[in-house]
Amino acid sequence: MSALLDEVRESLALPSPDVARQIREAANVSQARLASELGVHEITVQRWEAGLHAPHGELRRTYARLLAQLDQVTRGSEGAKA
Repeated sequence: MSALLDEVRESLALPSPDVARQIREAANVSQARLASELGVHEITVQRWEAGLHAPHGELRRTYARLLAQLDQVTRGSEGAKA
């Protein structure tokens, strides 16, 4: 049952489209590179970040995880600069 709860938490953890874009840009990752990492087309990432569409299922969880990791890495590097 904990696997189910983990999946639900990850799905709910997807940030808003604006925040997702900000995280990606702070990490200096292009939409094309993010799309390649997720196995989707660049236009798909553009649509997610514009709020026109949202990922579902396993792709949503993977996207949320990746954004959380990028955010953690960029926040960690900002702390190291201070």
